[in-house]
Amino acid sequence: MPNRHCRLFHVDAFTRTRFTGNPAIVVLDADNLTDEQMQTIATEVNGETAFVLEAESGDHDLHVRFFTPRHEVPFVGHATVAAHYVRAKADGKPVGKLRQRTGAGIVEIEVTEADGDLRIAITQNPPSLGPVIPEHHRRQVLNALGISSPSLHVDCPLQVLTKGGSRLLVGLKSNELLGAIKPDFEELARLTSHVGAEGYFVFAMVEQNGVIGTESRMFVPALGIREDAVSGNAHGMLGVYLVNHGLLAPKDGRVVFQGRQGMWMRRPGMVQVEVESTGKVAQSVRIVGDAVIVYEADIQA
Repeated sequence: MPNRHCRLFHVDAFTRTRFTGNPAIVVLDADNLTDEQMQTIATEVNGETAFVLEAESGDHDLHVRFFTPRHEVPFVGHATVAAHYVRAKADGKPVGKLRQRTGAGIVEIEVTEADGDLRIAITQNPPSLGPVIPEHHRRQVLNALGISSPSLHVDCPLQVLTKGGSRLLVGLKSNELLGAIKPDFEELARLTSHVGAEGYFVFAMVEQNGVIGTESRMFVPALGIREDAVSGNAHGMLGVYLVNHGLLAPKDGRVVFQGRQGMWMRRPGMVQVEVESTGKVAQSVRIVGDAVIVYEADIQA
């Protein structure tokens, strides 16, 4: 990268309050970076990093690549929110819709003005519903999470969903149980190849003033992330899961709820989830979130 400057932004996604939500790194002007250089930057900043590149064909408006500290991944929801917030704020890109190419396919992005700032929405095809894990793996996962079988929601099977990455969804009968989780990260990482999921998304449904929402925690040690603060992609999986198992009923073909995450990391954030469905079959998923820029830096490489 001789004589090459890139602008790097640290952004907190799914929040408007700095030092909460899910942090992501966004790198603009990344077209001349090699794969190795992208990985080096993501490893150096020790965070999930979105590299924004120019479009390569007429079927999309820009290309975004995502790297964890360990390797490239197809799609990262909160880093997508961060990337489009930065483009609009730092580069003055207009609000509206555009198509983003990712390793998981093309997703539709909409940037809107909301409550005096910008809000980012991601619309994509629903994730794939994978298998319910067998009983012996179920016991191993619960032991690794420090969860007892009576703590599980009776209508929530431990099921793998996939959209770019894969997550095992684990439903608890009460949100109060989320704080009692004591994960064995080494064992969870070891189990990843056996259960067929890179991460473990543990959630509980909550009701406040007659409105249903969720609270959750997510553990992804196999990707070098012990606990993820607020995950957009996993919330999309959760929306499809809840509709598929009849835990949320569509009204006029649509389910909308808010998912809270990050409280146990002192990084609370909120994801709005919208699922368009025909009965229990999801047709599309829309993830909506806020963001805030923490700082900007210039990389000379």
